[in-house]
Amino acid sequence: MTSVVLELMLIGAAVALDPLPLTAFLVVLPSARGARKGAAFVLGWLVSLAIVVTITVLATGNNPPKPATAPSLAALAVKIVLGVILVRIAFKHIRARGRPKPPKKPPRWQAQVDSMSPWFALALAPTLQPWVLIGAGAATVVEAKLSSWESFLALGLYCVLASSSYLAMEIYAIVRPDESKALLAACRTWLDARMDQVIIAGCLIIGLWFIGNSLYLIFS
Repeated sequence: MTSVVLELMLIGAAVALDPLPLTAFLVVLPSARGARKGAAFVLGWLVSLAIVVTITVLATGNNPPKPATAPSLAALAVKIVLGVILVRIAFKHIRARGRPKPPKKPPRWQAQVDSMSPWFALALAPTLQPWVLIGAGAATVVEAKLSSWESFLALGLYCVLASSSYLAMEIYAIVRPDESKALLAACRTWLDARMDQVIIAGCLIIGLWFIGNSLYLIFS
């Protein structure tokens, strides 16, 4: 269970720091009535994670497959595939560095962010989640057996950790609404300037970990 917990914490941190949904949240939170919309966004993010974890646990019947069996190897194969996808994303961004980028039209919702309802923000969050990482988290949850309160705590911590950056910004925006606007603007500027570097580093680290660790477990 220890290795499962460590891998869930790694995936949770990667989900929390994924720059693409973070950038979207940095548009929602400073908008008009942003604290309410931000809270709805965070709720939608957490609920989506909890649903994935619950469905995965129910699908396995809380009975994780034994090592070296077909279901166990299938879960590891899924992680290898997801790792390859992440590495390919990293190399795609590496090849694109230095090339002029065509101007991107922002999503329609960004133009109407000030009039956005909390319900829309609630539904928006799951659509922006990094589903490759969420899938890797689900493949890892397959290996978990909820036999004690520590197991439930580990899965709960995974969901909270995967939402931690959004929770921290939301709390700060509620407690310090004036100061938060400058900080959020600075965070967005920093992310916009370093988006490719963050994506490359994150995808390579997580992708190579998935591939290497899964291959080790298959052949050990």
